[in-house]
Amino acid sequence: DSRVKGWLPKSKTRLALAVGACCYLNCTMPLPTKEEARQLLEQHVQDDYQRHHARMVATALEGYAQLFQADPHLWFVTGLLHDIDFEKHPDTHPRESLRWFKEWNYPEELIHAVEAHAYGYNGFTTLPRTKLAAALLATDELCGIFYAYRKLNPVRYGEMKASSIKKKLKDAAFAAKVDRTTIYTGCEHLGLAVDDHVANVIKFLAALDSPVPRPHE
Repeated sequence: DSRVKGWLPKSKTRLALAVGACCYLNCTMPLPTKEEARQLLEQHVQDDYQRHHARMVATALEGYAQLFQADPHLWFVTGLLHDIDFEKHPDTHPRESLRWFKEWNYPEELIHAVEAHAYGYNGFTTLPRTKLAAALLATDELCGIFYAYRKLNPVRYGEMKASSIKKKLKDAAFAAKVDRTTIYTGCEHLGLAVDDHVANVIKFLAALDSPVPRPHE
């Protein structure tokens, strides 16, 4: 099925055929491995910051999945791919990626989370109905605060102080393009205080402080 060529490594012919059959049978396609998801990200996203942002969000969501005893792989892949159409389609994001995910028969939980993370943008009005969607909404823009803070203060993520991040979060002039409202809305639906969310993300992002070998699964 030609619809799946966008995410599959060209060498995986047998997997492509299996996925094509799965699409016609209207079944849920298995998620790509971390390595395949990384390839998909790099195929659609060329900007270094956007790639790093995707890794930040994916790492934080994987941490939340473990905290909530959910599926870490689903949450990681959702975070890694949540912005794959943004670079080429910023004015309609995430419409294109939602269409791709549906064509590839990705899980509805992933599709809903990606749609809900765009709440308030480009005409999207879907609020999170799941923990995954709420965590993505709460984490996406917050990672922008972390990144901007690190550019001014070259400190490892795991060594950041929650009080410093919270201070920057309240300062509307700092990283002014970051939409604080979505962070607060996400935390509300996640059932977490913003202070706890910031502390959690500091802990989760510590995994990015040391070189991590590429996964082979």
